[in-house]
Amino acid sequence: MRKIILIFTLCCVSLCFSQSKSFKITGTVVAADDKSPLESATVYLERLKDSTLVTYTITDKNGKFELIDDTYDKSLNIAVSSIGFQNYSQKIIIDKAEINLSNILLEVGNQLDEVVVKSRVPITIKKDTLEFNVKSFKTKKDANVEDLLKQLPGVEVDDEGKIKVNGKEVNKILVNGKPFFGNDPTITTRNLTKDIIEKVQITDTKTKSEAYSGEDGDKENKTINLTIKEENNKGVFGRVAAGTGTEKRYEFAGLLNVFDNDQRISVLAGGNNINSPGFSFGEIRKMFGGGRSIRFNSNGSFRIDGRSFGGGEGITKSTNVGANYADVLSKGVDVNGDYFLATSNSENETVTNRENILSDSRYFTVSRSKSSNDSNNHSANLEFDIEIDSTFLINISPSFRLNKSKTLYTSNENSFSEENAMINASNLSSFTEVTGKNFSNDFDITKRFGDKGAFLKASFSTEFNTTETDDFIGSETTFEDVSQNIIRDQFSDGEQSLKSIYSSIKYRLPILAKTLFLDFKYSIRNDKRERVKNTFDFDAAAQDYTLFNTELSTNFDYTNRRSTPSLDLTYKKEKWSISVDGGYVFRTLENNDALRPELSLKRDFEAIELGANFNYEFSPKSSMYSGYNLSNRPPQISQLQPFQDVSNPLNIITGNPNLEPANSHDFYLGYNSFDFQKKTGFYSYMNLSIINNQVVSKTIVNDDLVRNTTYANVNGNYSAYASASYSKTIKVDTLKTLKYRVGLYSNTERTINYNNNVQYTSKNTSITPNTSLTFTWKKVLELIPSYRLSFSSNKYDIADFDDQDFLRHTFGLRTRTYVPKKLEWQNDINYSYNPNVAQGFQKSAWFWNSTLAYSMLKDNGTLTLKVYDLLNQNTNARRTATQNYIQDSQSTVLEQYFMLSFSWKFNSLGKKGETGKGDMIFFH
Repeated sequence: MRKIILIFTLCCVSLCFSQSKSFKITGTVVAADDKSPLESATVYLERLKDSTLVTYTITDKNGKFELIDDTYDKSLNIAVSSIGFQNYSQKIIIDKAEINLSNILLEVGNQLDEVVVKSRVPITIKKDTLEFNVKSFKTKKDANVEDLLKQLPGVEVDDEGKIKVNGKEVNKILVNGKPFFGNDPTITTRNLTKDIIEKVQITDTKTKSEAYSGEDGDKENKTINLTIKEENNKGVFGRVAAGTGTEKRYEFAGLLNVFDNDQRISVLAGGNNINSPGFSFGEIRKMFGGGRSIRFNSNGSFRIDGRSFGGGEGITKSTNVGANYADVLSKGVDVNGDYFLATSNSENETVTNRENILSDSRYFTVSRSKSSNDSNNHSANLEFDIEIDSTFLINISPSFRLNKSKTLYTSNENSFSEENAMINASNLSSFTEVTGKNFSNDFDITKRFGDKGAFLKASFSTEFNTTETDDFIGSETTFEDVSQNIIRDQFSDGEQSLKSIYSSIKYRLPILAKTLFLDFKYSIRNDKRERVKNTFDFDAAAQDYTLFNTELSTNFDYTNRRSTPSLDLTYKKEKWSISVDGGYVFRTLENNDALRPELSLKRDFEAIELGANFNYEFSPKSSMYSGYNLSNRPPQISQLQPFQDVSNPLNIITGNPNLEPANSHDFYLGYNSFDFQKKTGFYSYMNLSIINNQVVSKTIVNDDLVRNTTYANVNGNYSAYASASYSKTIKVDTLKTLKYRVGLYSNTERTINYNNNVQYTSKNTSITPNTSLTFTWKKVLELIPSYRLSFSSNKYDIADFDDQDFLRHTFGLRTRTYVPKKLEWQNDINYSYNPNVAQGFQKSAWFWNSTLAYSMLKDNGTLTLKVYDLLNQNTNARRTATQNYIQDSQSTVLEQYFMLSFSWKFNSLGKKGETGKGDMIFFH
């Protein structure tokens, strides 16, 4: 640690001796023939020595531009490019702080000039697309796509591989317009080399139907499309890696890609017992690490970007195999498909202490649980795009899931009064087998009419979902009065199914061509759920589970039918757009109970749904967006059905058939401002949600601490969220940069609840300021210290409840050194301190991962030594506070291990459709 601090100090001192010349270059770009100003022309500076891009900008509506930066060069080359005009360039002497070039005249170009492939223009703006020419951005010789993206103006890539463009998150990456491998962008960015990429195109995220019909996409998310050079679109590349370590830890992974022009086949496989998906190869920390902050589902699986990889809480051993296929079957017919198999085994143990808050008292619960889970998850997806002609597109997207799991679970729980007297105790053991099958399909038809923006779009979606369970349960619940004790030895077999059908039709009527549109839309949706659970008590005489238990069995179907006619009016200008929409919902909820016919019910609801949004682009550097939505959400069947659920003897739940749907009013406002030349970025977002008729739990706790729960509607709940961040990059010299970032996010929530029939209001507020500093010395080192302070406050309007305040400190330090040349040393250090955690739980911990990687075999292979949790202090102790309880918990975590691994990358992508000679290019 002292060596790291010393290196950082020496680097900062060396900065004082570095000097560069700041400059400001202004001018106006006009057409040579009629002297009209040219908007959105690209103006850029490059070094004379190696044509490296220094800075760039685009002209405003008056053709004016301004270039601000600093340089060590005495002269630079300025170039100007605009579609339809000949390129312009001239040498400029940087001999003063401000240089005015007056008017720059561009001659009209011919049609051939517009299709020249070998253009050196670094950035081109085409309506809603920002395009970067890869040749204009210098990276290290063996760079991958992630290394390239880090060099592009306005693009940020964090340590986990998450990408943002001008503050907006990238949620989709395409290769030649098609998905490369599911929705994990790191598989693409860390396994494709920069050398095969020709252009990087950035647009708002759109569905294929939205892109085809010309509709606006998702303004808050971006899509990156990587176009591959024609000569590099045939060949084989990929990576294999394996590691073994102490404590029997291991990991292996492999990825093989075969490109044959329009056809693309990719296969991956991996396995580990360190809680990692194992598919993000490019980053050592990402591939050989993980396991500390990963989030799991209760069924034992974990998900990454919407795809399940199996797994579970605690320590997980997983194996994954997948394949992806993309091709053009014939003119106008594209296909893309993938298949995944994920298996896992997980072990976990959890300890929880909870203080339960009542209106006039407290009671305490201590619980321990153990779980063991085995799961197998299959998934298959297909996408067909059929372009009948230039105005007619059909999209078909079927998918299938098959999940099987076995779970062994045991727990014991004891509840105590404020005087520490035990009131009840519960012990549970269960063995559950689950088989789930899911098939869904989306079918979209889009037909365009004329050139004014008219279209007709029809969508039809189906989903069929079946889950079968076999569950052996043994439990014992004891009370002070032994006559109330409940002992169960039961077997349950159940089946749940969902049949869902959704269809909609939408017609866009252009009132003013490409400017004012009126959309007519009608949609219907029918969801039918069936739930059957047969519970049998153990018959000692027959030595089998033969006694049917009506109280713990169910047999009903629940239907939610909805139809919505709506209108949407949209007005679009070059700088701004506004739209308003309104719909009227007709909804029917119907429940038929075969075991308890008297509980069957049917309810009809009607409601208005409204929406509006406004977007404004102040300049290519800054924009804002805002909106309002009024939505309608019905109660769940478990909340409506007046069935008494006694499956948990300590929490008896009864539905309320008189519940009304909740109405949510949501307001949002966001602002982005990113200046590429000044290297500053600002992002802010605010959201307010006001909910009327929200459904909340209403619980009464008796003297035996048994909870009787039902539901009620309340008014007055709201939540507000706000976040903001500011960043600035300081260019110290041609090799060193310093970037600092400060941020803040805050959340306030007001909730009306019931506690032992007493209505009260709670207000929870959290504030989290955070900051980070990144010092980069190219090819030498990178230092990233960070700090986050988390403060939360819970306040109540009832005298018997004590207000609560919580505090948590988190400090991080990431370091990378790249000297000597073939050696990379990386450290990831985190310290957390939580002073409010209860006695018996760890309040503070250091967490330190360290990795040493050495390149060998002509830079085709890497030998890696990793130490996970170097100080052996990993912990996941956490405190949770709600309006009804304060809870401290801690569960099984991955502990210290050492791992030695080897990885090998290969690339034989050839030129002009020919396979190469097997040249191996290592990149990381």
